[in-house]
Amino acid sequence: MPTPLLRAVALAAAVLLPPVAAAAPLTLETALDLAVQRSESAGSARAGVASASESARAAGQLPDPMLRAGIDNLPVTGADRFSTARDSMTMKRVGIAQEWPSAEKRAARQAAADAMLGRESAALRVALADTRLQTALAYLDACYAAEALRLATLMEHHAHEELEASRARLSSSTGSSQDVLALTGARGVAEDESAEMLQQLSGARLALRRWIGVEPDELAPPALAAVPSEQDFVQAHPAVALLQRDVDVAKQSAAVASSERKPDWTWELSYGQRSGYSDMVSFGVSIPLQVARGQRQDREAAAKLALVDKAEAGLAEAMRSATAEYQSLGNDAQRLRERIERYRSGVVAPAAQRTAAAMAAYRSNQASLMSLFEARHAEVEVQRKLLALQRDLARTQATLAFKPIEGAAR
Repeated sequence: MPTPLLRAVALAAAVLLPPVAAAAPLTLETALDLAVQRSESAGSARAGVASASESARAAGQLPDPMLRAGIDNLPVTGADRFSTARDSMTMKRVGIAQEWPSAEKRAARQAAADAMLGRESAALRVALADTRLQTALAYLDACYAAEALRLATLMEHHAHEELEASRARLSSSTGSSQDVLALTGARGVAEDESAEMLQQLSGARLALRRWIGVEPDELAPPALAAVPSEQDFVQAHPAVALLQRDVDVAKQSAAVASSERKPDWTWELSYGQRSGYSDMVSFGVSIPLQVARGQRQDREAAAKLALVDKAEAGLAEAMRSATAEYQSLGNDAQRLRERIERYRSGVVAPAAQRTAAAMAAYRSNQASLMSLFEARHAEVEVQRKLLALQRDLARTQATLAFKPIEGAAR
């Protein structure tokens, strides 16, 4: 094919074919959604909710009726033994019995089942909140590991530039072999630091992949949610939310135990057939006699009430712990902000000025390449320390923002 025709085909393909769009960076919100969708712990909690929901639907129903059949007054001796049709007293009987708990007792059982459903629903929200928190922390680690790798690569680039310049000066008899040797070692150290940062980035990306199921090529800068107030944090703390539901379950279980002080009546209706005589209908009621209520029903109710006290004490302790956790995290966040501001003004800015001064001195032949490298290396180390402080602040803020569960505050 002639060259002009090839060019025409290439130009037509470039014009007509749509351009391949570059993959957009993965955002924190997208990562959280992916993690929630594939979370097995959330799936387990959803199964618990489904189980509690089915149990709640059946909790307030009456017990199943009982079908009763039998033979009354069957002869076992004499000429009529084991005959169901010769003796007038022998009667074939069939009936139905129904245990009938009171409406108050059925309502108590329904309330207990609903409380257990609420507890399982809270467990689901706790599982989702933990998934979001762990994903956010893994996302932040991956983002800051990528930035640390960028700084290490920059230092490696500086070391390579200075080494090449030092070798050129040595070949022109204006440099020193000591500078070449020192910069050679410095480049080796910089390359090892880059390899270390690359290893950390790979581990951070694998940790993120554990939650979202994919390993993204690029991560967008994280946008964290707003930090809740202390009251909202405490009320929505996973431990507090679960223990609140435990208190509800304990109270409703105590109400069920208290309702057991009133016995359940059982009604029975039966039809009896006799040979040669009139058929008969029987009707009766069975009432349990609570002859030792103080030793049985009252003790069971007292045991359930003690569990209510236990749950309430656990809730109070959990609220204290959640309050202390919020205050500790808030204090850490405030101190980290202050340290970052001081570090920027007191360390980062002077390090940048030192690098600029070393560059100016080197260009005017008043400083060696090694001095310039040391200044650049010191500035990169300062940036690394600043990056570590920023990462710690971001992790603290993420814990404050994502640890509370959604919809738990009352």
